[in-house]
Formats: sequence, structure tokens, C-alpha cells
Amino acid sequence: MSSASNVQPHDADDVAVYARQGLGASLGLQAPFGLLIVDFVNGFADPAQLGGGNIASAVEATVPVLAHARASGWPIAHSRIVYPADGSESNVFVEKIPGMRTLHEDAQASAIVPSLAPRAGELVVRKTAPSAFFGTALSAWLTARRISTLFIAGATTSGCVRASVVDAMSWGFRPVVLEDCVGDRAIGPHNAALFDLQAKYADVRPWSDVATRL
Repeated sequence: MSSASNVQPHDADDVAVYARQGLGASLGLQAPFGLLIVDFVNGFADPAQLGGGNIASAVEATVPVLAHARASGWPIAHSRIVYPADGSESNVFVEKIPGMRTLHEDAQASAIVPSLAPRAGELVVRKTAPSAFFGTALSAWLTARRISTLFIAGATTSGCVRASVVDAMSWGFRPVVLEDCVGDRAIGPHNAALFDLQAKYADVRPWSDVATRL
């Protein structure tokens, strides 16, 4: 596993298995860079709705990352879950998590948190599935901007972040999960997802380490 990350496995034997099989190689940082912020919306930031755990602290940690990305001229994309109020795009995802039926275009819960509000020129992806890439123009948008390394923040780590990271890798981007900038409503799934993402799909690094390398 990456020495820069604080991700810890639950059992020493797990480390031996992953190491023996050669998992966890580093992808490194290869320009051009882009930033994807997954579903940091009011509903997921609020423990009384769909949030909890360490999501609020991850939102706060993402503020300086977004500022750096803007100052550096990186392409920036945000995603939010949006279902039509008439139920015309209800799917298996909302059957599994009925509370997401409230995430409509004009619903406060579906709006991106004010501290990370998109600016002109930043892509806002509306989605009805976990991955920000599924059924959206995100991959084409990033490809047109020749993105190689895609930094990823957002919620939830074990859900929409994980799905987006796997798809980013599948499309040929180099995902770097910003460890302190992703959050989940429970810490167990958060830690397990980070461990697995680092092993198989992405580099997992705290923003402080990335900023130093950049």
C-alpha cells in the first residue's frame, strides 16, 4: 500500500495476501490534472438526511483543494444526484435507497454545498446512478481536456466515490482519491473502501502529500 496514505488494513494477514499478489502499485501524478467532486450536496452533508460520519470534515477539507484547482486552471467537474419530481426516472438505485427520491433539481438537499458551489466553466454532472460517469458526458468532457490524472473528492467513499473511481480507471484516467476529502456516513465502510481502492483502482493520498508533490 502507498506509504503516503494513512489507510490501514484490518488484519496483518490481509497485507501479506495483497503484497504477495502484487496489488497496490502506485500510479503517480501525471499531468494534465483535473478535479472531480462527487455528490458533495446538502443532503449528504446533513446527518439528519443522507449524511453523517466524516462527510462534514471531508467537505471542509475539500475547500482548499478546490481553490488550488481553480488557481491552477484545472478542469473541474462536480456531480449531484437529480431525479425528476414526477418519478419518470426512478430506478433500482432509488428502490434500494428510497430517500434519494427527494433529490430533485430544485430541492435544497440536491444542491451542492455553498462552500463548494460551482463557478462558470465548471461542469456539473446530473446523475441517477452511483458513478458520475454512468450515462453522463463526463468521460468525453475530461478526454477533450486531455486529463491524465483525476483527483477525486466527495461522498460517499464506499458508494458513489468508489463507483466513480472504478469507472475513471476503466476509462483510462489515473484516479487519485484525496483521502481526507472523501467521507462516508460510517467509518468502517469508509476505511474498507479506501483500502480496496488503493489496492486495485487508484492511488489514495492525503491532499497535503499531493500538494507537496505538485
